[in-house]
Amino acid sequence: MIKGILLDIGGVLYEGENVIDGAIEALNDLKKSYKVRFLSNTSRIPPKKLYEKLINMRFDINENEIFTALSAAKLFLKSQNANAFVIATDEAKEYFNDLDSEIKYVLVCDAYKNFTYDALNQGFRYLENGAGFLATNINRYFKDSDGLSLDAGGFVKCLEYASSKSAKVLGKPNCEFFNLAIKSMNLKKEEVLMIGDDIESDILGARACWIKTAMVKSGKYKESDLLKGKPDILIDSIKDLPKILKELV
Repeated sequence: MIKGILLDIGGVLYEGENVIDGAIEALNDLKKSYKVRFLSNTSRIPPKKLYEKLINMRFDINENEIFTALSAAKLFLKSQNANAFVIATDEAKEYFNDLDSEIKYVLVCDAYKNFTYDALNQGFRYLENGAGFLATNINRYFKDSDGLSLDAGGFVKCLEYASSKSAKVLGKPNCEFFNLAIKSMNLKKEEVLMIGDDIESDILGARACWIKTAMVKSGKYKESDLLKGKPDILIDSIKDLPKILKELV
């Protein structure tokens, strides 16, 4: 019996600056019957900015329903009483400005045009000097309004190769990240369904954490994704989900 929905954002609700057809109405319908939490590996902008973007797109959403990889990174650093050398956009870097502890980690986010040689090399030097290695996500790419774009994953792998250190991933597919959202709904894993467009982070990640999944054919979805694994439910887009769930009851 599904009681809660874990919902990816980019590629499921919107692509770039464009709302996916029927997404607003589908979300309104889902919220009548289910608790909903929004899980995003988006790390170019802070959670507040993502919330404002969704509100401006006219989605019915509360700020405390959003869980992002960036907020998970900040929570982790606070729990360790630590700061990090952050490779990120200028906007995302500002999100960590209130951390004044010693730099004990290197944190790689989706830095967009800040993925420079100097930034990566400085991060490499911190790692060589004993810093721990963190990443908001290891997504290969995402769907933007003008097509597929590189995400943080390739740059994380670059530093892993150079330093011989493995990054601790704080967003999806980390089970702790999924569990944080599930706990906020006071539900159990078997009572929630994860919906996403990324076969690795959303679908295989959730399945590895014993969470049921539904994959949408919007966003970054490619037919070849299904060669890597299969979701419990496959739908064209989020607008089909309310009807599918009603049929399953």
